[in-house]
Amino acid sequence: MKRRMINSLLGVVLVMVVVFCVPIALVEKQNIVNAADARVDAQAVRVLGLVESRLAAGEPITGEKFTSQLTEGGHVSISVPGQETFTAGSAPEGPVISATEYGANGESVTVVQSRGPVDHEIANMLLLLGVVALLAVQAAVALAVWQAKRLARPLTDLAETAERLGSGDPRPRDRRYGVPELDRVAEVLDASAERIARMLTAERRLSADASHQLRTPLTALSMRLEEINALAGEPETVKEESTIALQQVERLTDVVQRLLTNQRDPRSPTAVLFRLDDVITQQLAEWSPAMRGSGRTLRVEGLRDVAVLGTPGMVAQVLATLIENSLMHGAGTVTLRVRPSGRSVVAEVQDEGPGVPTELGNRVFERSVSGRNSTGIGLAVARDLAEADGARLELLSLQPPVFALFLTRSEERAA
Repeated sequence: MKRRMINSLLGVVLVMVVVFCVPIALVEKQNIVNAADARVDAQAVRVLGLVESRLAAGEPITGEKFTSQLTEGGHVSISVPGQETFTAGSAPEGPVISATEYGANGESVTVVQSRGPVDHEIANMLLLLGVVALLAVQAAVALAVWQAKRLARPLTDLAETAERLGSGDPRPRDRRYGVPELDRVAEVLDASAERIARMLTAERRLSADASHQLRTPLTALSMRLEEINALAGEPETVKEESTIALQQVERLTDVVQRLLTNQRDPRSPTAVLFRLDDVITQQLAEWSPAMRGSGRTLRVEGLRDVAVLGTPGMVAQVLATLIENSLMHGAGTVTLRVRPSGRSVVAEVQDEGPGVPTELGNRVFERSVSGRNSTGIGLAVARDLAEADGARLELLSLQPPVFALFLTRSEERAA
C-alpha cells in the first residue's frame, strides 16, 4: 500500500512538472530571445541616429564613437551611398543575432551580436526550472512517504486490533487517527471489543454463578441419597426421602433455568402467586439433616400461611444460600423468621455467630468480597436472583447477622 501511494503521488507530481515546466521553459526561452533581439534593434537604432546626425553636420562616418553604442562583443556595419562601408568592433564567431535599420537617405546600419550570452541565459533558466522541478519531486516523495505512513499505520493498528479480537483479547485501544473513515472503523472495532468483553464477562460470570449455585443443592441431594441408601430397609422412609430428593432435583433444574434466563433477559416475567410456607417447609426438610450433622438447629418462626408474589424457585434458592451461609460461617441456632413489613413480607435468616465484620457492611453482596475465605459469589448471586424477580435482599444487622428477603405480599390465597 505504501508503495502504491508513493508511486501515485509521485506520478501526479511528475505530470504536473511536465505540464507546467515545459510550457514555462518554452515561453521563457522565447522571451529571452525576443529581449536579445530587442536589445540589438535598439543598438542599431542608436547607431543609425548617430550616423544621420553626422551626415547632417557634414562630418565623416569614422571614429570609435560608434562602438560605444554597442554592447561588449558587438559588431556594426554602416553603409552610406557614395561612401565606403564602415565597420567597427570585432566580428563574433558562431551563431549570432543581427538587426538592420535603414535611414531616410539610403544609409543602413547592421548590428551583429554573438548568440552565446543568450544561450547561456537560456541554459541558466532551464537549470533553474530543473532545480525547482527536482525540489518539487523530492518534496512530493517526502510528502508521499509521510502520507503513506500516516495512512498505513492506522490500518496496521486496526489489523492488529482485529487480530487481538480474534485471539480472545477484547481490550479496546481507543486510538484515533484524524481520518474520519479510519476513525469510524476504529470506533466500530472498539465498540465490538467492548461488546465481546461484556459477553465474555457474562459467560464467565454465568459459569461461576452456576458452579457455585449448583454446589449447594448437589451437596444436599448427595446427603439425601446417602440417607436413602442407609434406610433401604424402611420403605416408607425411603419413599419420603426419595420425594424430597426429587424436589431437590426439580429445584436444581429451576436454578439452572433461572440462571440462564437472567443471562438472556434479566426482565423476563416469571412471578406467580404461591404459599411461602411451602418453600420454607421445603428448606426445613432439605437443611435439617445438615444442621443435625453439625450439631445445630434450624428453627422456623413468625407468620404462617402467607401468599406472596414471585418465583418459588428463586425464593428457595435465595433462602438456601442464606441458610448455607449461616451453616458455613455462623454458629448456634439458625432462625428463619417471617414477618410483615408494610405491603411486603420479610423472610429473615439469623444465626448466633460472630456476624459480618464491620468493615464489610453491605459490601458482602459484592462479588469476590468475603470475610471468611469463601468465594464471595453466593450472596451476590442471591441478590441478583432476588432483584431479577422483583424482590430485595438486604443485610439488616451485622451482629447478630440478619439477612432479609423482602417479598411482595398478596391478599389472595395461593392455590
